[in-house]
Amino acid sequence: MAAKPQIVENSNKLKDSAVRIKDSAAHMERSTARVEDSADRRTVLAADRTIFAAERTYAAWVRTGLVAMASGVGAKALLIDVLPHWVVMTSGSVFVLFSVFCFGAAVWRHLYPGPPPPVPDVARIHPALLVLVNGILGMVSIAALIGIWLEAG
Repeated sequence: MAAKPQIVENSNKLKDSAVRIKDSAAHMERSTARVEDSADRRTVLAADRTIFAAERTYAAWVRTGLVAMASGVGAKALLIDVLPHWVVMTSGSVFVLFSVFCFGAAVWRHLYPGPPPPVPDVARIHPALLVLVNGILGMVSIAALIGIWLEAG
């Protein structure tokens, strides 16, 4: 009869072990879900950072275009009595044409950033707004170019 208490004891140990394995499996499942959620969140945050980097790049192109346009207009105003007329006209024209390029590049780089990132939480700037603003800036640059060429100097 000594074997029966041993069997009951082994049976209880086996039940306890099964309960611990079941609890461990449940804990592992919850932990795995947290890790997956965390990885998904990091991926979304990376996509958000990609959007913000694209907007900074857009802003840099527009800023460069505005500086180039101001430089082209300023070149004529400041250098007209210092350098030959053709040098002033050429340098001013190159700066202003470069500004038109920058405004176009800003839109192009923002609309075609490369491979698509994961879906971000933040919204992108609407493409129609970009085209409109940079179209107006491009027209201002062309007007500045015409002003450089037509203004009596």
